[in-house]
Amino acid sequence: MGNIIRKNFPVEGMGCAACVARVENTLKEQEGVVGAAVSLASNMARVDYDPSVVTPEALKKAVQDQGYDLVVPDSAVGQEDPETVAQKMADAAREDSYRALRRDMWVSVALAAVIMILGMGFKDFPGKGYTLAALAFVSVFFCGRRFHLTALRQARHFSSGMDTLVSLSTVISFLFSMVNLLFPQIWTSRGLEPRLYFESSAMIVAFILIGRTLEEKAKAGTTASIRALMDLQPPVVGISVGDQVFVKPGDRIPADGTVVSGESYVDESMLTGEPVAVLKQSKDHVFAGTINGKGAFTFEATGVGRDTMLSSIIKMVRDAQGSKAKIQTTVDKVASVFVPVIIGISVLTFILWAVLSPEDGISRGLLSMVTVLVIACPCSLGLATPTALIAGIGNAASRGILVRDADALQIAKDIDRVVFDKTGTITVGHPEVTSSKWYDEKYKPVLKALELQSSHPLAEAVVRYLDDVEPIDSSLIEKYSASPGKGVGAIVGEDAFAVGNNRSGEVSDTEKEWLSRGCTVVYFYREDSLVASLAIEDAVKDSSSEAIRSLKADGVDAVMLTGDNPEAASKVAAEVGISSFKASMLPADKAREVTLMQKEGHKVAMVGDGVNDSAALATADLSVAMGKGSDVAIGTSMVTIVSQDLGKIGELVSLSKRTVRIVKENLIWAFLYNVIAVPFAAGLFSTHGGMVLDPMVGAAAMAMSSVLVVTNSLRLVRK
Repeated sequence: MGNIIRKNFPVEGMGCAACVARVENTLKEQEGVVGAAVSLASNMARVDYDPSVVTPEALKKAVQDQGYDLVVPDSAVGQEDPETVAQKMADAAREDSYRALRRDMWVSVALAAVIMILGMGFKDFPGKGYTLAALAFVSVFFCGRRFHLTALRQARHFSSGMDTLVSLSTVISFLFSMVNLLFPQIWTSRGLEPRLYFESSAMIVAFILIGRTLEEKAKAGTTASIRALMDLQPPVVGISVGDQVFVKPGDRIPADGTVVSGESYVDESMLTGEPVAVLKQSKDHVFAGTINGKGAFTFEATGVGRDTMLSSIIKMVRDAQGSKAKIQTTVDKVASVFVPVIIGISVLTFILWAVLSPEDGISRGLLSMVTVLVIACPCSLGLATPTALIAGIGNAASRGILVRDADALQIAKDIDRVVFDKTGTITVGHPEVTSSKWYDEKYKPVLKALELQSSHPLAEAVVRYLDDVEPIDSSLIEKYSASPGKGVGAIVGEDAFAVGNNRSGEVSDTEKEWLSRGCTVVYFYREDSLVASLAIEDAVKDSSSEAIRSLKADGVDAVMLTGDNPEAASKVAAEVGISSFKASMLPADKAREVTLMQKEGHKVAMVGDGVNDSAALATADLSVAMGKGSDVAIGTSMVTIVSQDLGKIGELVSLSKRTVRIVKENLIWAFLYNVIAVPFAAGLFSTHGGMVLDPMVGAAAMAMSSVLVVTNSLRLVRK
């Protein structure tokens, strides 16, 4: 296949886990699709496909053929993200659907109340049965029309879902009552009283619509975080990359960029989760969606529309909320056969009652059959895992913790060892050259030119140190090479230059003094001759010590692996309270150490921010990148911390434990509810002549089961 891309598409028309399975399997069967995950909680489909083989329009048609719909925008508006356009289209349609649902719910409640009052509060009056039948008809076939239409669409494709159960139960209850009303002699000839169950059919519709309304409102709460992020996106107002934009006090910054002039404090809490505003001065980065304080400044736009950091975060959160944890696979298999099994149990219930209780078995069997259909709740199974995961991932995003997929959130609770890189992770990542020793200053322009080619924080420190030096023309640099953990090298003219580690092994007294202070020493060579050595210092983050103490208090070990020299590593480790560390580590060494820890039985999280951390990040059970790190580190990681606060690692572990606990609570409830409710509804615990569970009670129990699962998941929305 060619280039595989990932897109998220809203899905309309899904009502339960069986619908999810149908849509997901349909997408997976399409040529060119290599993976698909559909979520009932967010009504989203995450699809990995080859655009040269299959188009979104073809996917849409395949889903429509199964009785559902995939929302695909005709085209992106200007620079706006197509997925955001699709999301807004789906949100507008969902809001219209919710209003219609709420209207039908209130009408059904009113009709059910009138039917109950007339049926049970009044003695027989002329035309009473036909009055109840007319009111029940409106309730079942107007208020409940969505169930019947969906059930018919699914039946045409030989599938079934929650709506199938509701449609069957209400139609059977209504038609049975109509037969008894129109042909009472069927029962009176046998000495039995013909019973009418119009109130049952009306109450079933009312209860289920109440439950569906509450469920939809609660589901909207679990996805509130992604909608809040989308609301932060400023409108695209004709700004292009390279434009200079003036930001007034209180303005929302319209694009990503770099401050050119002026200064102000900017509220970045919506991105980082940090409440303290950040001072922005010349050359500092600003981000779309953040809010300017009382100052004013001008910035040059570097990212607009879909190319902003906020858009990247929205995409990452949307992808994560569309992913599935491994535990959901088992639940989906159960849900895919749930409805046919329930229909089979309901038919068997009716037959057994008719055979084992000849006197009133048909009537009691019909009641039990209808109750089985309405009490079974595949929705609670389908919602148990995704609602909790979506709420947990959204909570994490509001804290500035971007979780790439559901498995990452599930894995974090088991971590017992966290491995930290030093520079840019434990330290601020803004090192400065504090001392230098030159043997030939004429090569300063060469050093600056070489370091300008590197994105390493130490190289950036050297460039800042040589701010007033004009670098040589980059065209003079040949055979440039970068070796992570070692440094960079190149040919300039006829000479070979190298910047990085000590190649000779010799250390002067000056350099020894620097090392004793915990400085990082960078060596600059021409051929084999030392041209200069520079002492670089990087302050430890304020949050590092407390974060590591917190992890230790929770029983999580902290280890530091760094490519820096042993003296600098020892100083930083002692300052933050890490007793186990290794220095002078190459990228392969870090990955090897992580593997050894895993072989010892540890669940390892690797936290880093640079290219030299990418191998270890890929090897670890959980990889965490600091958000201001390199794109390689962020692309490799399962979790990204947008801010520089290491305390977020402990928050992630704590949130993971809460999320998994709530997933388990939801699943235990969903399985136990169905295991107990279905036999009870079938009359398994009813003796001969005893009471049979009323379908109205079954409908209320089913509706509240789904609402309970979603409401329990909403506990994760709170910080």
